[in-house]
This record gives sequence, C-alpha cells and structure tokens, in this order.
Amino acid sequence: MNAHPPGLDLARLAGHLQREGLTEGPLTAEMITGGKSNLTYVVRDGSGHSQGAGQSPARPGTFVVRRPPLGHVLATAHDMGREYRVMSALQDTPVPVPRTYHLCQDPDVIGAPFYVMEYVEGDQPPLTPRLAHGLVDVLAALHSIAPDDVGLGDFGRPDGFLERQVGRWKRQLDASRSRDVPGIDDLYVRLSQAIPGSGKAAIVHGDFKLGNTLIDGDGRVRAVLDWEMSTLGDPLTDFALFLLYGEFTTLDNGAPGEVPDTGELASHYAEASGRDLSRLGWYVGLACFKLAVIAEGIHFRYTQGLTVGDGFAEIGEQVAPLVARGLREV
Repeated sequence: MNAHPPGLDLARLAGHLQREGLTEGPLTAEMITGGKSNLTYVVRDGSGHSQGAGQSPARPGTFVVRRPPLGHVLATAHDMGREYRVMSALQDTPVPVPRTYHLCQDPDVIGAPFYVMEYVEGDQPPLTPRLAHGLVDVLAALHSIAPDDVGLGDFGRPDGFLERQVGRWKRQLDASRSRDVPGIDDLYVRLSQAIPGSGKAAIVHGDFKLGNTLIDGDGRVRAVLDWEMSTLGDPLTDFALFLLYGEFTTLDNGAPGEVPDTGELASHYAEASGRDLSRLGWYVGLACFKLAVIAEGIHFRYTQGLTVGDGFAEIGEQVAPLVARGLREV
C-alpha cells in the first residue's frame, strides 16, 4: 500500500469521504490498473471493516476509487458519472456489478471527478472455452434487460447509434493522431459506406472482455467492471468486440489463454440473445477500428510520458494488425 499513489491525494480524499460518512481516519491505497484507461485504486481506511459482495455497510473499510487517467483526456471519454449511474442501475439484475457508494463530480477534491465502489474479490484466470461461454451468457443477459426497467431509458440515443459510433471513433482518431497509420482512413470509409440497420436497442457495455471482469474460483463471473463506454445502442457492437479481444489478447488485460472458437461463441450468443448475426463481419470491422483508435490514443499518451505503470510500449504495435483485420471484414 502506498501513502502517495500517483493521481490520488489521500489526505484530501480522506477528508472528503469522512465528511460523507464513508471512512474513518487516514487512508492507504494501492493502484490496481496502470492508466491505459481510468485509474483504479484499492483504498483502506484502517478501521478493520470489510465487506463481501452484495453487502453495503455505512463504512466499507476497504473499497475501490476510480478516476480519469492523467494527462491527455478526450472530452467524450472517462465520464465518471456515466460509469457510476449504469452500475447503480444494474444492482440486483442478472448482471453482476460492484455496489456503488459515492460519486464526486468536484475536481477540486483530488484533481478530477471520481467515484467509490465495492471491493469485490476475484481473479482474471486464463480464458477457456467454458469461461468464454459464461461471459457470453452475461453479455446476453445484459442485452436482455429493458433499459426503462432499470431507469436507463434516457441513457443514450439508439437511433443512429452505428452512424455516430463510426463518426465518434473517427473524431477520436483525429484528436490522437501522432503518426501515419496506413489503411485506417480506408477502413473508416468502408465502414461509413456499409452501415447495417440495427435491431432492438439494448444497454451496451462498450468494452466487454475478460480483463474487465472478476472471476471466482469456480469460473463464474463475480463482477463486470469498467463501464465508461456504456450507453444504449446496438448490442452486436459488444459481442463483436468481445470476439476480437479473443484474437488480440495483448489488448485484453486479462490473463492469456485458449482462443475460443468464434463460430461456437456466435451460435451460443445467437441462441441466448435471439439476435440476427448475418452482418457480424461489419461489426467486427467496427470493433477493429475502435480498438485501433483506442490503441493509438494510448500510444499517443505513452509517447508523451503521460501513462502510469507498465505494458504501454507494445500497445502501438497492435494498431496495424487491427486495421488489416478490419479491412478483411468490411
């Protein structure tokens, strides 16, 4: 545990959370993700309190704090309120998420907005076909939840979702350009000229992968994490991205493992969700474009010295293979 973790002023955080009735006394913290996305910390207040999944004591004792990354942050990314709202809405649904405790939108407290959530025990074991099928079941369960039933009817704008996704990732690319990436603009053009019609809208996670979950010793999903890209839209964007992470395992911060058979997973998702997968190739191409843009943004921050932790030097090398994969699909 660190008394001065990067990006987290523990003295100011302690004062704020004590005023909110969540902690007692000084805090210690440990960073548990290295800043490829939002910064995440396990924080303890020394009270000796602890909690298990599903419990919500007045003072949790051990909890998790999430804040945006340091440095270059795009305007539409890293929305703490969005993550907090969707996880709060999904409490007590078939989708396992941590309990949420507190949202602070005031950047003066620790230098950025942040939220506090439950600390859930779990691991990220190597991916296996059995675990992949379990993750697909969770994804299908998420896509089966009616947004209005959990207070998320206004969480996004499903009409025109795919058009906006293509445009959004092009804008993100333009905002993070630091080098020439052959083929990436051609991929954008192909995607924009062949957008399929969307089926019934659903809550989409936006970055669903093994590395954004916690798994128990029996291979069951205990929590789905990292909801910063969630919205209402076309659920096949989630499924295609999950398939792609199985191929580009270095972009999934979970442990490497056996690459599942994509045809089997597609059949399993189609049966569990009732969705039409006839245009799945286009969605995989969009997933390639999205991941290429994200990887390029991370590469930009890395070259500027604005990342925290290890594992960033290789991220930029994934952009070209992603673009090539996308061009084969669209």
